[in-house]
Amino acid sequence: MLEYTPEVARRTADLQERVKDFIPSVEWPIVAPLIDAINELKKTKNAVILAHNYQTPDIYHCVADFVGDSLQLAIEAGKTDADIIVQAGVHFMAETSKLLSPDKTVLIPSLEAGCSLAASITGEDVRRMKQKYPGVPVVTYVNTSADVKAESDICCTSANAVNVVEALNVDRVMLLPDVYLAKNVAALTDVEVIAWKGLCEVHERFTAEEIQRYREATPGLVVLAHPECSPDVVADADYAGSTSSMIRYVKENRPARVLMVTECSMSDNVAAETPDVEFIRPCNLCPHMKSVTLQNILESLQELRYEVTIPEEIAGDARQAVQRMVDLQVEGRDFSDGVAASVTVENRVTLGPVAGVSG
Repeated sequence: MLEYTPEVARRTADLQERVKDFIPSVEWPIVAPLIDAINELKKTKNAVILAHNYQTPDIYHCVADFVGDSLQLAIEAGKTDADIIVQAGVHFMAETSKLLSPDKTVLIPSLEAGCSLAASITGEDVRRMKQKYPGVPVVTYVNTSADVKAESDICCTSANAVNVVEALNVDRVMLLPDVYLAKNVAALTDVEVIAWKGLCEVHERFTAEEIQRYREATPGLVVLAHPECSPDVVADADYAGSTSSMIRYVKENRPARVLMVTECSMSDNVAAETPDVEFIRPCNLCPHMKSVTLQNILESLQELRYEVTIPEEIAGDARQAVQRMVDLQVEGRDFSDGVAASVTVENRVTLGPVAGVSG
């Protein structure tokens, strides 16, 4: 049983100050021993923790070594001399870290940390798509499993999707699996886009009508939307872009009141760094992200549980698709000026559980 000793209190005092608006002082004696134990164990195990922008403030601000979007985290982790990477995110993120750091041990703290979007498509689905559209390049969102990446020509993020599509210099591409991202990309390019009917269970719940109600209730509200939201929501936003670009927008522009149309923990994390900004929170939580906790991060480090592995016959091609995107070094683009676009949409399938985790 971990105890809240004066020494633990001293070592975590600066962290408590950082998250005091989000973790009540009465709860700190419960949280602090976990934080302290994790941070000490990282040193002895030569480990780093990657925390996605959607993680809760106790993880994001108190134990993470790197924070950001999924690809940004994987790239940064690959630059370290750590032996162990703990992915405080979901499974496809851990796979991406393993692809870019094949010699490191990559751990995912929770077997429940899946993703509705990644689960909407398999490598077999992509192979069928390639048979139906021979010769059409396949661009896959990083929010996919390694077996899907392995069937792809190149990967993209929400930040660089438009530029990746255009960098291929072709008239038509497949952009898989998020149908809303595909539609929002198609609105910014002349390239014909073929999409898969996958959706993020967090972002698909937002509606333009909901955004309008927030605007009516909060005069002067600035709305920032993720491009995994529907085109109607993106069109109603003042700015639309990736998680990293939304964070950058808030830090650079300091709007008096802001609504971030994405997973709600991100608002808490940004609010801790921009106390002068008032955040209006439509609280759509990702249950998969929230399955990662301080407790199972600690257990993951203690027991080296659960290790993410990728068969080499998949890893080689998947790594190449990710690396091609990294090598392009294309910048992001604001989605806010898109116009209506026509997209060919294929049907999705129902898939089984996440595989590729041992321990």
